Amino acid sequence: MSCKCGNDSTREIYKEDGKLIDANTETEEGGVKHKLRADSEKKALMTRLAKIEGQVRGVKAMVEDDRYCVDILTQVSAIQAALNSFNKELLARHIKSCVADDIREGNEEAVDELCELLKKLMK
Repeated sequence: MSCKCGNDSTREIYKEDGKLIDANTETEEGGVKHKLRADSEKKALMTRLAKIEGQVRGVKAMVEDDRYCVDILTQVSAIQAALNSFNKELLARHIKSCVADDIREGNEEAVDELCELLKKLMK
């Protein structure tokens, strides 16, 4: 199954070991799948994750500072919302490109994989 989560408008080509590699291709090394992402997509995802990481550090500081439980729980809720937003963005990119392309190519396993993923995300 090939994962091409970046949309076509952000397609970029990278040169690796003298070969041109489409940023929207997936590779598998040692049983672990890898997805080369366009720089713009990677930057947007990394920015979101950096903000979430900062929020987590803030909660850690609140615990160390013996802050009031309600204030900490409020911040944890904000972190959960940020993670949900990250998941929605990544899932939308995956469905619009990877899953749609696999279905067009006749790979029905993509639908099964998506269903299993949704079960995990909706726990």
